[in-house]
Amino acid sequence: MALDLDQADRTLLSLLQADGRATIADLARTVGLSPAATHARVRRLERDGLIREYVAIVDRELAGFDLLCFISVSLQLHRPKLVASLPPRIAAMPEVLECHHLTGEYDYLL
Repeated sequence: MALDLDQADRTLLSLLQADGRATIADLARTVGLSPAATHARVRRLERDGLIREYVAIVDRELAGFDLLCFISVSLQLHRPKLVASLPPRIAAMPEVLECHHLTGEYDYLL
Protein backbone atom coordinates (compact mmCIF):
# COMPACT_ATOMS: atom_id res chain seq x y z
CA MET A 1 0.00 0.00 0.00
CA ALA A 2 1.48 3.34 -1.08
CA LEU A 3 1.81 6.09 1.51
CA ASP A 4 0.21 9.48 1.02
CA LEU A 5 3.17 11.81 0.44
CA ASP A 6 2.98 15.55 -0.07
CA GLN A 7 5.52 17.68 -1.93
CA ALA A 8 7.58 18.33 1.21
CA ASP A 9 7.89 14.57 1.83
CA ARG A 10 8.93 13.99 -1.77
CA THR A 11 11.49 16.78 -1.60
CA LEU A 12 12.92 15.40 1.65
CA LEU A 13 13.24 11.95 0.10
CA SER A 14 15.00 13.39 -2.93
CA LEU A 15 17.39 15.40 -0.79
CA LEU A 16 18.19 12.44 1.46
CA GLN A 17 18.79 10.19 -1.54
CA ALA A 18 21.32 12.71 -2.81
CA ASP A 19 22.95 13.19 0.61
CA GLY A 20 21.94 10.91 3.47
CA ARG A 21 24.15 12.95 5.81
CA ALA A 22 22.33 16.24 5.23
CA THR A 23 21.52 17.99 8.48
CA ILE A 24 17.97 18.65 9.60
CA ALA A 25 18.77 22.38 9.46
CA ASP A 26 19.87 22.12 5.80
CA LEU A 27 16.84 20.02 4.91
CA ALA A 28 14.51 22.44 6.69
CA ARG A 29 15.94 25.45 4.80
CA THR A 30 15.50 23.72 1.46
CA VAL A 31 11.99 22.42 2.15
CA GLY A 32 10.84 25.62 3.82
CA LEU A 33 9.76 24.07 7.13
CA SER A 34 10.97 24.53 10.66
CA PRO A 35 13.72 22.19 11.85
CA ALA A 36 11.27 20.59 14.31
CA ALA A 37 8.68 19.92 11.60
CA THR A 38 11.37 18.62 9.25
CA HIS A 39 12.77 16.32 11.93
CA ALA A 40 9.28 14.96 12.64
CA ARG A 41 8.71 14.28 8.94
CA VAL A 42 12.03 12.47 8.51
CA ARG A 43 11.32 10.35 11.60
CA ARG A 44 7.83 9.54 10.27
CA LEU A 45 9.28 8.50 6.89
CA GLU A 46 11.73 6.24 8.73
CA ARG A 47 9.06 4.84 11.09
CA ASP A 48 6.69 4.12 8.19
CA GLY A 49 9.44 2.21 6.39
CA LEU A 50 9.80 4.55 3.44
CA ILE A 51 13.37 5.26 4.49
CA ARG A 52 14.75 1.82 5.29
CA GLU A 53 18.36 2.64 6.04
CA TYR A 54 21.25 5.01 5.48
CA VAL A 55 24.28 3.53 3.75
CA ALA A 56 27.69 4.42 2.39
CA ILE A 57 28.08 3.73 -1.33
CA VAL A 58 31.59 2.36 -1.78
CA ASP A 59 33.43 2.81 -5.07
CA ARG A 60 34.00 -0.85 -5.93
CA GLU A 61 37.03 -0.20 -8.15
CA LEU A 62 38.81 1.89 -5.53
CA ALA A 63 38.05 -0.89 -3.03
CA GLY A 64 39.79 -3.39 -5.33
CA PHE A 65 36.72 -5.01 -6.91
CA ASP A 66 37.34 -4.43 -10.60
CA LEU A 67 34.81 -6.95 -11.91
CA LEU A 68 31.03 -6.54 -11.70
CA CYS A 69 29.02 -9.51 -12.96
CA PHE A 70 25.34 -9.94 -13.74
CA ILE A 71 24.22 -13.56 -13.38
CA SER A 72 20.98 -14.87 -14.89
CA VAL A 73 19.43 -17.79 -13.02
CA SER A 74 16.82 -20.16 -14.40
CA LEU A 75 15.10 -22.70 -12.19
CA GLN A 76 14.57 -26.08 -13.75
CA LEU A 77 11.63 -26.82 -11.46
CA HIS A 78 9.30 -24.15 -10.13
CA ARG A 79 8.14 -25.94 -7.01
CA PRO A 80 6.87 -23.53 -4.34
CA LYS A 81 9.23 -24.88 -1.69
CA LEU A 82 12.26 -24.39 -3.97
CA VAL A 83 11.18 -20.91 -5.06
CA ALA A 84 10.62 -19.87 -1.42
CA SER A 85 14.00 -21.23 -0.30
CA LEU A 86 16.06 -19.44 -2.95
CA PRO A 87 15.99 -15.76 -1.78
CA PRO A 88 17.29 -16.49 1.76
CA ARG A 89 20.04 -18.67 0.33
CA ILE A 90 21.08 -15.94 -2.09
CA ALA A 91 20.90 -13.29 0.66
CA ALA A 92 23.44 -15.33 2.63
CA MET A 93 26.01 -14.84 -0.14
CA PRO A 94 27.96 -11.66 0.71
CA GLU A 95 29.27 -11.33 -2.84
CA VAL A 96 25.72 -10.92 -4.21
CA LEU A 97 24.82 -7.22 -4.05
CA GLU A 98 21.28 -7.46 -5.43
CA CYS A 99 18.78 -10.13 -6.41
CA HIS A 100 15.84 -9.40 -8.69
CA HIS A 101 12.97 -11.81 -9.41
CA LEU A 102 12.15 -11.66 -13.13
CA THR A 103 9.53 -12.80 -15.58
CA GLY A 104 10.44 -14.20 -18.97
CA GLU A 105 13.37 -16.38 -19.98
CA TYR A 106 15.20 -16.13 -16.62
CA ASP A 107 13.84 -16.33 -13.08
CA TYR A 108 16.41 -14.22 -11.21
CA LEU A 109 19.09 -11.68 -11.98
CA LEU A 110 21.96 -11.49 -9.48
